[in-house]
Order: sequence, then structure tokens, then C-alpha cells
Amino acid sequence: MTEHTALYVYALVPDRQGAADGVTGLDGRPLRLVGVPGTTVAALVHDATPAPFQGDDEQVRRWVAEQNRAVTAVWERTGSILPMTFNVLVADDAASGRSAERRLADWITEQEADITGQLEELAGRCELRVEITVDRTAAAAGDPEEGAREAGLDGRSPGMRRLLAKQREQQARNEAGRLADSLHAEIRQRLLSVAEDFRDRGPAHRTADETGVLSAALLVRHEDIDAVGTVLSEVRARQPAVRIRFLGPWPPYTFTDARHRAYAQEAAS
Repeated sequence: MTEHTALYVYALVPDRQGAADGVTGLDGRPLRLVGVPGTTVAALVHDATPAPFQGDDEQVRRWVAEQNRAVTAVWERTGSILPMTFNVLVADDAASGRSAERRLADWITEQEADITGQLEELAGRCELRVEITVDRTAAAAGDPEEGAREAGLDGRSPGMRRLLAKQREQQARNEAGRLADSLHAEIRQRLLSVAEDFRDRGPAHRTADETGVLSAALLVRHEDIDAVGTVLSEVRARQPAVRIRFLGPWPPYTFTDARHRAYAQEAAS
């Protein structure tokens, strides 16, 4: 420890006794809850020096994974959580004589209504991530003219075969694009019928021979996870060229109002 101690803040949660028992965070540090008298909110923290965690890319990825595991473990016990980003530290304030814990408690007290409202809105909810693509080769296989084009390659010169192969690739791309366009609005509407919120995301897992249909984060009640799976299974059964990646459930990172993170960064400054 240095002269001025700090708290590394992982998340804000409903104050539940024992929710952090046995949970460890970065580099195996034991976590604890800092409850705030007069509120129903607690902060998930570990004791730290004021210096941020710094390392190479591999080490930072490991720390982020450890933070996510800790947040998930406590979320499963409390039912709601507002996760912080990596490296949110609240330090002692030598000028005012306020400890890190006092500064954090003061900030939570000031923002209690907003924080409590967000925790209530997210209670019993989780995040699912869905990425849907069309496999271009599979989409082209459904084209009745594809077999004739393949047969037409026999006896052609190498240069002509290369030209025709490029044409086939473009035709497969066009066919996959048409299918993706026809599916996007339908799948989005069906997912919104079973999810409470929907946020578009950039593609996370897409190979060179796939055309994107939809990449999204869904906010759903735990009891509706199977309903999302049913929608996706029906789409896959009806469209063999469709590829679906379905991940979660996770804490609702995407749907957490960023205001509390901004406030926390301000408190940490």
C-alpha cells in the first residue's frame, strides 16, 4: 500500500449481505461490498493503490476477463448490477481528508435515485448476443442455375475458368445479399417480440464467405431466454444457409446507462 489508499470499483449492486463472499477479482484479490447507510446500494470493490492497472495486451485481456467473471458471479447472487469499465479507481482525498470509501459513499448517496432506478429496471434481466449471417456457398447452392454454370466449365481455358469463377463468386454474394435483406426485418421483429430491448452491434464473428444479416444485443427476462432460442431455431430450420451465433446470458453490459460510469470516473478523478 502507498500512503494514499484507493478502492478499485467493479460494479454497483443491490446491497445483499454475503453477495461477494468468496469472490475474487484481478489477480485473485478478494472482493467486498461497501454498503452505504441510508441507501439500498452497495459497491463491489477491492482495496488497491491509486495507480491504474497497466500491462501488455495479453495481461490486460486477462484482467478484463477476471473482472467480468467477478461481476457475473455477484450479479448471479444479487439479480441486478451496474458494471463499471476497467480501471475505475477512487482514491483518498488528502486535501479534504476524505477516505476513498467516504468519497465513494458520498457519490452513491448523491446519485441514489438514479442508481436505484437503473438497478430496479435491470432486475431479473440479462443480456444475450445474437449474430446471424448467410453462408454464401450454401445460399448459391439453392440457385437452380448453379448446376448448369458448374457444368459449363468443362473444356474452358484456364483464363475463362478464372473469369467464370469470379462471376460465380459475385453471383453467390448477390444471392446471399438478397436473402440477408429479406430476413433482416423479419428476424428483428420476431426478436423484439420476445426481448425488452434491442441494440445493434458491430459484427463480432464473421468469416470471409459470410454475409451479415443481423448483429445485436438483446435485453431479456431470464424466463424468456428459451423463447429467443425458439425464434432462432425456427429461422435456422427454415433457411439452411443461415448461420447463427447465440451467446449469453451475461450481465446487461450493453443496456447499462453510461451515466453512472461517467459519475464514477468523476468521483475517481
